[in-house]
Amino acid sequence: MGAPLKLTWASLGSLFATAVLVRTAVRDFLPPEAHGLLRALLSRAAAALAPPCDAIIVHETDANGVPNELYEAAQLYLGARCLATAPAMHLHKTHGAAAAVASLPDSHATLDAFRGVRVLWTSQLDGTASSSFGGSSSSSRGFVHHPFPIGGRQRCLRLEFRRRDRDVVRDAYIPFVLEEAAALRAKMRERKLYTNNSGFYGGGGGGMDDHQMLWKAHKFSHPSTFDSLAIDPALRDDIRADLLRFVRSREHYARAGRAWKRGYLLHGPPGTGKTSLVAAIANLLEFDIYDLELTTVTSNYDLRRLLASTRPKSVIVVEDVDCSLGLFDRTRSPAPPSSQDDDADADEQRNRAMLQHALTLLPPAVEAAMQRETISLSGVLNFVDGLWSSCVGERLVVFTTNHMDRLDPALLRPGRMDRKVELGYCKAPALRVLAKNYLGDDDADDHDEIMGEAGRLLEEVQVTPADVTEVFMGCDGDDGAHDALQKLVDELNARKEKMNGPK
Repeated sequence: MGAPLKLTWASLGSLFATAVLVRTAVRDFLPPEAHGLLRALLSRAAAALAPPCDAIIVHETDANGVPNELYEAAQLYLGARCLATAPAMHLHKTHGAAAAVASLPDSHATLDAFRGVRVLWTSQLDGTASSSFGGSSSSSRGFVHHPFPIGGRQRCLRLEFRRRDRDVVRDAYIPFVLEEAAALRAKMRERKLYTNNSGFYGGGGGGMDDHQMLWKAHKFSHPSTFDSLAIDPALRDDIRADLLRFVRSREHYARAGRAWKRGYLLHGPPGTGKTSLVAAIANLLEFDIYDLELTTVTSNYDLRRLLASTRPKSVIVVEDVDCSLGLFDRTRSPAPPSSQDDDADADEQRNRAMLQHALTLLPPAVEAAMQRETISLSGVLNFVDGLWSSCVGERLVVFTTNHMDRLDPALLRPGRMDRKVELGYCKAPALRVLAKNYLGDDDADDHDEIMGEAGRLLEEVQVTPADVTEVFMGCDGDDGAHDALQKLVDELNARKEKMNGPK
């Protein structure tokens, strides 16, 4: 065997000089046409030696101008994962957004890796660019997700990868990009409180979809959290665990053949924190809220449209459902009015009489149409648990009422209202939470004696958390926690004496 070849600086210099000489000779003695032919031959030889590559072309929109979800997801994913060290990036910030979003500019490329597979993303104005991934790629091997608009060019992303990695890219990498983009959107989005528009149920128009037409959006920024709720700690923790179990149970609901939704009925006297609990639920799950006012909905058909136009990750709330519609218990006779309800019932009878008189002044056709186009109990039941209730997943339906006993039992059965949460009068555990919220974390703990006295009085006097809050809010900040608690004790003693009557 001969001696092994050793490279020295002298041999490297000779090799470099030879290469320069050959390059000069080719340039001086070969015509320009031969230069192009030689380059093409060398490129073809290099491509033949490299492993073959495939490409997926992802267009920004389809032929009808409908945005491509995969394009948007890929740009969002690349901006968050692959462009931190990029020499150039595109930044965009919408009004009200917390931060700018990065995306891949036109005619730029970036690399990514997934499960040991390297891929190349390139942003361009059409899908005809040649491969720059280092392997052979032909247009016949590309997988085009959306066609070009007729007669025009548009932006697209070209995803290149080794042909042997095709199954990993299509079956695992692309779903991963979509999931990561969805998680990024959830973190970036501004949560909304939606209210249904009255008088916009007739039909679409003006290029607006049903969601834009039927719902009016407001920024949701309620500060309520589960830690600030003035309810029994055991009940609070049970509700929180139930909610977190729900959002993790998509596969469980699918296996059971049930729509991914859950119904809550919050009941109790006014001022016991039903609205605060709804806000705390939305904040815990990072859901939007749809505040549905049933009295403005004219028919069961419109109610279904409202339901179908809502979006996932939302809480649909109907507050004071016993006052919204005639959803009263059909199985029992009306109870005689109590002395507390005399004034309210008299007002209701007067209002009903005035409405009946107004109807007699309308033309018969208009009166018949008004009486026909109303929401029925059946429509509300289908809204909660019918086929239409399964059209949107990951959703909570929350009804609140001050009088659960007035509601029809059909509305309360499991599957419609899965959890019935009673929010009662303020007791000692709720008082401690309110004291910490309004009087400070440290001050409330320094007054156990007067807190104990107030807690004992709360077992005898029925006051709501709202009543206690009103006492604390009426105290000057300079009074201190002891003076605020003493004022509460005085108020509770005064109510106790009034309840017991004069001696």
